[in-house]
Amino acid sequence: MELKKTPTSLVFAVNGERFDLSHVDPSTTLLEFLRTRTRFKSVKLGCGEGGCGACVVLISKYDPVHDQVEDFTASSCLTLLCSIHGWSITTSEGIGNTKEGFHPIHERFAGFHATQCGFCTPGMCVSLYGTLVNAEKTSSPKPPAGFSKVTVTEAEKAIAGNLCRCTGYRAIADVCKSFSADVDMEDLGLNSFWRKGDSQDSKLSRLPQYDHTQSISRFPMFLKEIKHDVFLASDKHSWHRPISLTELQNLLKLNHANSTRIKIVVSNTGMGYYKDKEGYDKYIDLRGISELSKIRKDQTGIEIGAAVTISKAIQTLKEESRNDFLSDYVMILEKIADHMSKVASGFIRNTASVGGNLVMAQKNNFPSDIAVILLAVDAMVHIMTDTQFEWLALEEFLERPTLGFESVLLSIKIPSLELNKSESSEPESRFLFETYRAAPRPLGNALPYLNAAFLAKVFPCKDSGGTVIDTCRLSFGTYGIKHAIRAKNVEEFLAGKLLNVSILHDAVNLVTETIVPKDDTSKTAYRSSLAAGFIFQFLNPLFNTSVITNSYLNGHINLPLVKDLELKENQKQVHHDNVPTLLSSGKQVLEAGCEYHPVGEPIMKSGAALQASVAFYDQLLHSRSQNHYVHKNPVPHALGSDELCEAVFVDDIPSPSNCLHGAYIHSAKPLARVRSIKLTPELQLDGVRDIISSKDIPNGGENIGSKTIFGIEPLFAEEITRCVGERLAFVVADTQKLADMAANSAVVDYDNENLEPPILSVEDAVERSSFFEVPPFLYPKHVGDISKGMAEADHKILSAEMKLGSQYYFYMETQTALAVPDEDNCITVYSSSQCPEFTHSIIARCLGIPENNVRVITRRVGGGFGGKAIKAMPVAISCALAAQKLQRSVRMYLNRRTDMIMAGGRHPMKITYSVGFRNDGKITALDLQILVNAGIYVDISAIMPHNIVCALKKYDWGALSFDIKVCRTNHPSRSSMRGPGEVQGSFIAEAIIENVAATLSMDVDSVRSINLHTYKSLQSFYEYSHGEPYEYTLPSIWSKLAVSANYDQRNKLVQEFNRVNTWKKRGISRVPVVIQLMLRPTPGKVSIFSDGSIVVEVGGIELGQGLWTKVKQTTAYALGVIQCDGTEGLLDKVRVVQSDTVSLIQGGFTAGSTTSESSCEAVRLCCNVLVERLKPLKEKLQEEMGSIKWETLIHQAYMQAVNLLASSFYAPSVNSMSYLNYGAAVSEVEIDLLNGETRFLQTDIIYDCGQSLNPAVDLGQIEGAFVQGLGFFMLEEYETNLDGLVLQDGTWNYKIPTIDTIPKQFNVQILNSGHHQQRVLSSKASGEPPLLLAASIHCATRAAVKEARKQLLSWSNQDGEDSTFQLGVPATMPVVKELCGLDIVERYLKWKMGST
Repeated sequence: MELKKTPTSLVFAVNGERFDLSHVDPSTTLLEFLRTRTRFKSVKLGCGEGGCGACVVLISKYDPVHDQVEDFTASSCLTLLCSIHGWSITTSEGIGNTKEGFHPIHERFAGFHATQCGFCTPGMCVSLYGTLVNAEKTSSPKPPAGFSKVTVTEAEKAIAGNLCRCTGYRAIADVCKSFSADVDMEDLGLNSFWRKGDSQDSKLSRLPQYDHTQSISRFPMFLKEIKHDVFLASDKHSWHRPISLTELQNLLKLNHANSTRIKIVVSNTGMGYYKDKEGYDKYIDLRGISELSKIRKDQTGIEIGAAVTISKAIQTLKEESRNDFLSDYVMILEKIADHMSKVASGFIRNTASVGGNLVMAQKNNFPSDIAVILLAVDAMVHIMTDTQFEWLALEEFLERPTLGFESVLLSIKIPSLELNKSESSEPESRFLFETYRAAPRPLGNALPYLNAAFLAKVFPCKDSGGTVIDTCRLSFGTYGIKHAIRAKNVEEFLAGKLLNVSILHDAVNLVTETIVPKDDTSKTAYRSSLAAGFIFQFLNPLFNTSVITNSYLNGHINLPLVKDLELKENQKQVHHDNVPTLLSSGKQVLEAGCEYHPVGEPIMKSGAALQASVAFYDQLLHSRSQNHYVHKNPVPHALGSDELCEAVFVDDIPSPSNCLHGAYIHSAKPLARVRSIKLTPELQLDGVRDIISSKDIPNGGENIGSKTIFGIEPLFAEEITRCVGERLAFVVADTQKLADMAANSAVVDYDNENLEPPILSVEDAVERSSFFEVPPFLYPKHVGDISKGMAEADHKILSAEMKLGSQYYFYMETQTALAVPDEDNCITVYSSSQCPEFTHSIIARCLGIPENNVRVITRRVGGGFGGKAIKAMPVAISCALAAQKLQRSVRMYLNRRTDMIMAGGRHPMKITYSVGFRNDGKITALDLQILVNAGIYVDISAIMPHNIVCALKKYDWGALSFDIKVCRTNHPSRSSMRGPGEVQGSFIAEAIIENVAATLSMDVDSVRSINLHTYKSLQSFYEYSHGEPYEYTLPSIWSKLAVSANYDQRNKLVQEFNRVNTWKKRGISRVPVVIQLMLRPTPGKVSIFSDGSIVVEVGGIELGQGLWTKVKQTTAYALGVIQCDGTEGLLDKVRVVQSDTVSLIQGGFTAGSTTSESSCEAVRLCCNVLVERLKPLKEKLQEEMGSIKWETLIHQAYMQAVNLLASSFYAPSVNSMSYLNYGAAVSEVEIDLLNGETRFLQTDIIYDCGQSLNPAVDLGQIEGAFVQGLGFFMLEEYETNLDGLVLQDGTWNYKIPTIDTIPKQFNVQILNSGHHQQRVLSSKASGEPPLLLAASIHCATRAAVKEARKQLLSWSNQDGEDSTFQLGVPATMPVVKELCGLDIVERYLKWKMGST
């Protein structure tokens, strides 16, 4: 019988504030509580999987035994609220804020221009803060004043698990490094604190001062008195925290008898991978049981309690290796720790338990790294089943049937491997141990394609001088295999063998036969190849031969530390911290003008006008920027705290009373009739208020979800659903969690009777003539005579094919909206949208009300990239429709998985081309057939032919013809994504150039150079936008970059590297970009208040691209023309406010990179009107008073009824509507032939910004766009299954770039190309064009692969090159490895055997 316990309260603190809760749903996460029940909204929901870092908080807990506080970062989206009893939580607001003053972390994020949309920034700040806090607790030497104890490497790794889609990470890395005592201040990039040439002391004095006491967490005293046993109960749920195994046994026994649904938790991080699909009656928290949280060490080994966190286990294992002279066992422990440090990310390892990881591997076949490495060292596990206890080998534990709830894992033991030398027949024998991991991200936060761990007992053979393997344990684990396994047949084969090339060859073949993943994917062969590479790396250095003289000297993967087995004991040294610093440096060269001061100044990016303390403002008053940028009269700008911790995004707006939440039920079929939609019975009665569908659209309204000039998309499917992910209905419930659960559990009855098969490929679309019409005015013109061009060619490549895939936006803030019904049948909608104007009109059409009854407000957007344009509309409309019907506020925050399924993303396409060219590489004709997969609705797809061809025309093709079809398929409709069509067109051009060079066996850079436009050919290809001859800056950029990037010398060094390195190859590539940009009409409004402060409204939306900052600068410049005393400080009087479709109409789209400049011009026109109105008064007052202050002038203007509100509508003229922009990049990469990994060594960019409106903002745009392009070309797979359902639907399987996957050296020069009469203040756009330059990374990778294939041929005694291969996009590790040879190890060993 259960002992009756008295429920307790849940007590904890958030930013020092006490919370005391008696009724808590145990399924509530800390993030959910913070965002719905507190004012602390800096914690964001980015993924709900612990994979992005947007929700990171600092947790502090008191240890009464040692009287100390433990601080660690954690994902609040996975941390259950009930688990934080007695703990203190710190969010970014708790580190610093507007009222109490900012922390130097916040100030430096602003000053280093390290924030764009700002959605991810609070999580970054907390991650860095947690690292600083814990660094202060170490015994490291006291750092110089102003620095912390953290090292550069530790600082950069602090944010290794945090994702950012905007910045490109370089500036964020600078923020982190600026706190490190070992930082080279010259290595820190552009900032608002100092200028180039300042001394080290001067630079340090200008940095926001860091005092180590700022990183001492303040643990509330009242929490030290809290008892840590907690029991929470309600009518439906209960939370138990037993404090002994006996109490746990009683709980489990009782629950088993009652068939209670229980969930046993330690940290709940497993929910990030295995989502809860049902509710639980009881939660049992194991962390109260002290036995499960202890680590015990003795002569027999180390025993780790099952509830011990992975971070704590790593710390303990590394403590054993503090000495330089170590045993084999201690070195093994450190390598286990090193491998564990690549599991997940720091804020997950800090809470995830070792035991939980192994239980997931046993019960769910989770691809656990920890299971693999512990299997190799013959680990044991301690199991409690009911009242029985037993020790099992980990291998047996994994192979047993799934653990039942009556069984609990108590501890894991790593047995000692010390040799008893007195009994050993081989006194010189010793152990060697290595672990391996091939994953998309070097530092973790990514599941591996394959992992392995090998332990071998070896001894030297005195007769031959070689090495004999006495025994070995070889463990592997991967997707598709049920769990980690040992390759026992290989172990038996190797036992007792004297190693040589032949034995190694046979062992490799055995491994590839054994490790065959059973996942039936294209990566199966790749994973088997990885297994061969791992065993080769382990065994190859152990036999006495000269092979691989240069293998992994500079790589991340560790070879056995001891190659000579006769090393003395005192030579057994451990190489600490084998992974090098992530980012060595970056150089920024800015050439800014001062003609339109303060326009052109690299001031800090503006937010929503929340400002920092006066002290910080004063500090920046005389700041200068770094590197080659020097300017007069630097302009201060107060820190936009809204971007750091206090910004209000749509989902941060407090819910109105009785607010409901929505979620979509979407189609799981590509083409089917929908017969019915039903919810599970328990959800129908428990907080689900309605299911909205097309039937709920009011009389006079339309079933319309979005529109463009090309067509509309329905809000909901009516009878037939036409793609996977199409909206079927909108569930409205009391909470977002309940709405999501209801939508996920909905049962949809489909019927395919009398329906044709769906169209799921462009080939099917061609066969069935399923195309969207492209308006004739948008279809591009052919250039030249294709027949004549082909006739002039010496060579032709005919009907070559390539394919390009899709890409997901991965904005950090998913689609979201809040609709609030108002009086008189009106409605206000808060939408995260790039085009509120269109959203406004469609809401009116859907609801059947006049547009003056609708108001759409957008303050800021947490990343857009085109995905918050058309795709954001139905989210706002769904909320509005439900709000109107139910007369209650309705909001929605789309969960990441649903967002990824419905998003559509970038347009995939199939390209077929024929090209003619001369012997010297000059191309004479190009003919293309392109099939664009547009999905089911037209969206913006009709612009794709225009955009593709505009970017493709960057080279002089002689003659150019094309046939581009926009295919209608049963996929989600594709939409605009940063550089839509231009990215693909620019890459197609590069792929053709590469193929021509390969066919001619010419240097590809020479072929690029010979095909660059002359001004004359530029006029032919870009008939209306070529500009004046002096504006064609590409030739000078091209040659300038060759010098600044040291291209020719580096090319020779790459060749030499490839000559002497067998297993790593490098490539280098230089790529140009020419892109046509279009300005669109944009409104503006400027109002001057009686105190002289200014409010500005523009049609453009702040997405993180710095639009508001540039608008503020332009306002200050344009009003400063009045020349009053004090106008030099106007910038600080300007406030840009949110977009409001009632206040400012005809806002248009924020897209195409040019909205910032058109918004600036709209504002300038307004200011010109105001200046003209003020001038007569100013001249009159000046005559009377001599000099006049701005505030006095405005006060007098109010007194004399001067109209101080001006609005404008900027409509670009024919001459200024479009222009070309230019840039070029050199990138160098290194590929690993054994696993296919590509390391991005260096990128150099020169980009023409005209006269930049703000070089700091443009620099961030250039770097961020390039890194997003790097993701498209190298990392991000966004594939679908046979029904069109996306396979990558979360952070676990969709990998955007992280701080460890950007160029190690990242240099950017912004070219000031002088005065451009037709441009807005002589400026040019920077938002999208640099993304196209990321093709340089792909082309460099191709060059490296080419060298690998050339080497492969040489092993078969074949001369020449196999250089006409295609490198797919994205060029992921499996793609690169396949082209380098999946059997490269076997072929190498065969060659080696033949040559000996």
